[in-house]
Amino acid sequence: MVDMYRGPEAERQPAVYRVVRVERGADDLLAGRGWDDAMAVTWGPDAYATTWRAVWTSDALCVRWDCTDQAPWVTRTQRDDRLWETEVVEVFVDPTCSGAHYAELEISPGNVVCDLHVERLVPDRVMHLDWDFPTLRSSVLRDGDLWTAIAWMPFADFATLAPPVAACLPVRGGDVWHVNAFRIKRPGGPVYPERNVVYAAWSVPDGPTFHAPESFRPMVFEAAPLPPQEPT
Repeated sequence: MVDMYRGPEAERQPAVYRVVRVERGADDLLAGRGWDDAMAVTWGPDAYATTWRAVWTSDALCVRWDCTDQAPWVTRTQRDDRLWETEVVEVFVDPTCSGAHYAELEISPGNVVCDLHVERLVPDRVMHLDWDFPTLRSSVLRDGDLWTAIAWMPFADFATLAPPVAACLPVRGGDVWHVNAFRIKRPGGPVYPERNVVYAAWSVPDGPTFHAPESFRPMVFEAAPLPPQEPT
């Protein structure tokens, strides 16, 4: 059975995600510093609620998940062929907003990995399993039942997806990309990974249609705030 969690907060989720710009380096953001102004979107039952945040700098898009889970588990420490046996949070990032080329990032309590480059063709969808962010940096932080995973994704790596994606760079304030984020929870654990799978989604409308264009939402890059002005 596949269950798409549609809790009461689903109707209150924002239709647009706004990414604030911060003047922070990778080391600070990966350590959990510099996220105070980031827009937070939370979904899923309390037992494994997931909170998504994103910020950007002149060099990178940085995304973060905070997940509450009494017993997270993971079988994978690197890219492999057994992804379906892993509890993960996933995000699809589409810089062109066209669905033609987008990146899929996987987050688990044990690892962060850019899983594949999806090229949507008509009538087929091609998944390039041999593509990855060359300079992706990540961290996984644990505090009791809360685990936080953070990924620093350089814009230069997005440029390797395809020429239309490279044309979206450099990012400027006001630019819009599309994003889709969700959580896969496997109550059966590694012994029965496909039993009663739950897809707890922020941006998916109904059902596990993660690759469908209507599952993506706008992600707006906000310009850096103006520095404080001296009184005159």
